[in-house]
Amino acid sequence: MHTAHLDAARTLSVCASSEDRLPAWLPLSAVTDAAERLHGHIVRTPLLHAPALGRDLWLKAETFQATGAFKERGALNRLLRLTALERAGGVVAMSAGNHAQGVALHARRLGVKATIVMPVTAPRCKVDRTADLGAEVVLHGATVGEAKGKALELAAERRLTFVHPYDDPDVIAGQGTVGLEVLADRPDVETLVVPVGGGGLLAGIAAAVKAIKPSVRVIGVRLGERGGLTLADGINVHALGKLPQEVVATLVDDLVEVTENEIAAAMRALHGSFGMVAEGAGAAAVAALLTGRLGRTGRTVAVLSGRNVDGDTLARTLAAA
Repeated sequence: MHTAHLDAARTLSVCASSEDRLPAWLPLSAVTDAAERLHGHIVRTPLLHAPALGRDLWLKAETFQATGAFKERGALNRLLRLTALERAGGVVAMSAGNHAQGVALHARRLGVKATIVMPVTAPRCKVDRTADLGAEVVLHGATVGEAKGKALELAAERRLTFVHPYDDPDVIAGQGTVGLEVLADRPDVETLVVPVGGGGLLAGIAAAVKAIKPSVRVIGVRLGERGGLTLADGINVHALGKLPQEVVATLVDDLVEVTENEIAAAMRALHGSFGMVAEGAGAAAVAALLTGRLGRTGRTVAVLSGRNVDGDTLARTLAAA
């Protein structure tokens, strides 16, 4: 295991029994193996102290990834697990945007043809960047769920391998590497707050963190009203995926909801305090903390999951203060 995760790994002998709570398809070794695969191919993102937002608050800035979001981790881990035959045939995915860019970027790097189905409501910046990264973009449906049906149809027609954005063991393991990095950088963390849509990021982080340090409180933050147009398109998912739900039900301490206005306020706070751009979904964890409804959280890490927001949308949000 490379240096970035050695500190976290050294605690395994103390807390090994906690791994018994993980499902058979997601042992801790799946996450540590993913960290080895991803090393050198993604950004090892920083933890930024944010005293202006909370005295003991740190931000895990996945906004520093090449595509501006954590989704690269799971996408690349899944692509690296393809067989030679699957690589040759190509892949298809559905996404509102960040998974799309992660798949597109790393598929191009690996020489794998990628087709991405995106809802017609996806932010234009995410659609354009996905195409710029070399993927074939198919716009279909008003929601990610409707895009999924088209993606599965294309998978059958073209014999493509479907890369699900969150209901896939390799994708979830890749997202779990965020948790390893947090523990390596802040082994004294008491609470970890994570945006949640389909649940891949939350499930991966919870599995990694609870296996290593069970005392950490892991909280997922959902969008309160899902389904319509929203700042938080990345977490605008009606229900957790089947696999993430299995992990969340066992390992996550709490799920809370935030409103559109609370997300907008968090986006403004991040921009005003740090000059940081976060998309709506990316700011959801900070939104939950700023409301105060999580109570005392102690030394806390909030995951900033993405920065990809249209310029016009960002300008309107910042001006609404």
